[in-house]
Amino acid sequence: MSRHQGSSNPALVGKWAASKAEATSWGMPLIKTFGLGCRFARPPFDSLTEDHMRYILLIYDDEKGWANLSEAERQHSMGEFEKLRQEIAGQYVAGSQLHPTSATTSVRTRNGKRMVTDGPFAETREQIGGYWLIDVKDLDAAIDIAARIPSGPTGVVEIRPLVEAPA
Repeated sequence: MSRHQGSSNPALVGKWAASKAEATSWGMPLIKTFGLGCRFARPPFDSLTEDHMRYILLIYDDEKGWANLSEAERQHSMGEFEKLRQEIAGQYVAGSQLHPTSATTSVRTRNGKRMVTDGPFAETREQIGGYWLIDVKDLDAAIDIAARIPSGPTGVVEIRPLVEAPA
């Protein structure tokens, strides 16, 4: 059984499972389940009905450090990314390097009024330099891949589960 419990059945969300058979048919214990708006709801990233999940790996690093690398060092780093991408070919879905934050445009809408500004939303020490979308068995598999990303030693890789739309 998964470490995150809850129901994927909309008929059971927010109600007690009527019987042990009903609960068991949905792969859940006989407990109260909660809707997605509740802080006690099953996180949407640990599906009880699927054997895989999609995660986005947001790759943060100091873009000034990247700019200070020689062309040979940048090529070596990109080669390391490509090597890992090939090693996880069956789990890699998509990904891309991003332009620097100097190319960023931020849009905010407040009270129906749109504000467009140049630059990132927040000034931070590390910036998102790229992303990978992966399809893996569970969070542990996503962590294993994130730990192997070449930016890991100098940057941070944030793992975020995708909320999959029901079929």
